[in-house]
Amino acid sequence: MFVRTGSVAVLAAMTLAPLPAPPAAAATVTVTIDPSYQQPAFQGWGTSLAWFAEATGGYPDAVRNRLVDLLFGADGLDLNIARFNIGGGNAPTVTDYLRPGGAVPGFWRAPQQYGPTDKDWWNPDDPAHWNFDADPNQRWWVDQIKDEVTRWEAFSNSPPWFQTVSGYVSGGFDANADQIRTDQLDEFATYLTRVTERLEDAHGIEFDTIDPLNEPNTNYWRTTLGANGTPTGGRQEGAHAGPALQAAVIQALDQELKQATTKAKVSAPDETNPGIFLQDWYGYPQAAQNAVAQLNVHTYGTGQRTAARDTAKAEQRPLWMSEVEGSWGNDFTSMNSGLGMAQRIIDDFRELEPSAWVLWQPVEDAKNMVAEGNLQWGSIHVPFDCTKTDTLTTCPIRTNTKFDTIRNFTHYIKPGDRVVKVNDTATLAAMKNDGTGVTVVHSNPTTQPRTVTLDLTKSRNVGQKASVTPVITSAAGKLIKQRPTAVKGKKATITVPAESVTTFLISGVAQSATSHFSAGSAYRLQGVQSGRSLAPAGGKAAIRTTDGSSIEQRWTFAAIGNGLSSQERYVVSNAATGQRLAVRNGAVVVEAAGTRDDGALWTLSTTGDGTYTLINVAARRLLDVPGEATADGTAVGLWQPTSGGNQRWAVIATTTP
Repeated sequence: MFVRTGSVAVLAAMTLAPLPAPPAAAATVTVTIDPSYQQPAFQGWGTSLAWFAEATGGYPDAVRNRLVDLLFGADGLDLNIARFNIGGGNAPTVTDYLRPGGAVPGFWRAPQQYGPTDKDWWNPDDPAHWNFDADPNQRWWVDQIKDEVTRWEAFSNSPPWFQTVSGYVSGGFDANADQIRTDQLDEFATYLTRVTERLEDAHGIEFDTIDPLNEPNTNYWRTTLGANGTPTGGRQEGAHAGPALQAAVIQALDQELKQATTKAKVSAPDETNPGIFLQDWYGYPQAAQNAVAQLNVHTYGTGQRTAARDTAKAEQRPLWMSEVEGSWGNDFTSMNSGLGMAQRIIDDFRELEPSAWVLWQPVEDAKNMVAEGNLQWGSIHVPFDCTKTDTLTTCPIRTNTKFDTIRNFTHYIKPGDRVVKVNDTATLAAMKNDGTGVTVVHSNPTTQPRTVTLDLTKSRNVGQKASVTPVITSAAGKLIKQRPTAVKGKKATITVPAESVTTFLISGVAQSATSHFSAGSAYRLQGVQSGRSLAPAGGKAAIRTTDGSSIEQRWTFAAIGNGLSSQERYVVSNAATGQRLAVRNGAVVVEAAGTRDDGALWTLSTTGDGTYTLINVAARRLLDVPGEATADGTAVGLWQPTSGGNQRWAVIATTTP
């Protein structure tokens, strides 16, 4: 364990506080916790080190050690994942114009004072062209946190200037034009790989993944030159790359890694939102898709999160929510920002099902954020212009309410825990990795107290001494632990304050549960968009006018495993004919039961609202009503995930046939 000077400014209370008195009339919600739909073992919570590590790694010990505590210490955010930014770096003659911390040094050494147009000098096989002592500030952070970090990812915002089209790491002169030189793809892959290997050797760490491109298929990254030829626009490193160029970069990096000492694999596309993520992924040729071991997506935009989820399931790859930040109002002490971040976390887990959840940079420069009119960006604020002679008084550190509410999640949902289905959009629940309890986090953004009933009736093993201990963050206090409430009749009811985030620590509940779909039950699959129900139709499957009494509109689900995983595979069979739903030669068919293969297996996804998507394992596509048709008898087909209602099906239990 590391030792730091000072202590975290805001700590959880160690004494038990009395429960708040129930209000005369409180809003009520019942949260049903369903452990029969379990996401994969959670890998953890993390942060990118850009740009705060570059800005603060050379600060006085009192300041930088406090920041380490606030991010990775047990009383801070308690993170366990870090993303190292492999900087590109502008030409030696270019005066720095990037935002504070944004000028991340590259690991090259130029033998002359080259300018932006001098782009053909670098030889990766010449040791004199490397500077592996670069970026000491970010590498200081690596040494401080490496005992706490269980997963490392390297990532790049831009190649070095000499591998770009414009000659600047802040983007092209045309923000929509590809910025990475196609004749330098192998050299870019070599650059990323060798820096990764050197970091591993120098710091005793191992990278799991390398993400070569950050938000590539956007128009964010542009360099603007003034009348004197010097840059006047561009705040950070960035490089536009459309899907074809991304695919070429990915394949080049994959080939380089196959010859490397590092065991890191490729992650991609790391897009700004799920919609562009989908454009990228389905724009890659099969060879590029095969080269990607982990899918990354940001949630600055939130549309089509469920499509990104289903893409990852279809491709059988882990999915990271690899970057997000946000601001919900500019009042530094208001609960609004903390409540906004809490809901973003809940929504990401409910709709995206990520294996890891990673912040962009929780440490921000308050002055820089004020200049951008975005005071709440970041959870920890410290000036990015402090000197080596500053102190905690002259270089002050402040935390906002996002810091407080994030801890309601990171302190209690740990690596190895499994997020489970709930029916409430303001709640996240996870089974403990040792099977002995459940952690529930509930957000109440309203101005009134709320009575929350935790329903554990879907858990088979609820002990007689089971109890719920609330830990509340609100304007009245941060992580205030309350007295336990007994679970009675597999339920517990607790009132939480207005504008609060509450973690419910449920003990005495074991993980065991019945299969998500009962082997003795049949279900009707009613299209959300069409309103019609799935039925056999002459060897195919079609939507029919819903008839609750029709046995042909009933289906059974037979799990291949124990039926408890969100990635479980099912044989879906018609209750009337016994035939199974399958995909043959790209078409959805209903066929006689026989030898089981991937074409006859389906994975289901849900947000807990009673509707599901069905993913065919072999086809890697979803059961889909083509063209959003509504006509009776329309044959169903397959399509890539879209989050559309024509791909969602209400799964409704019916009388056992």
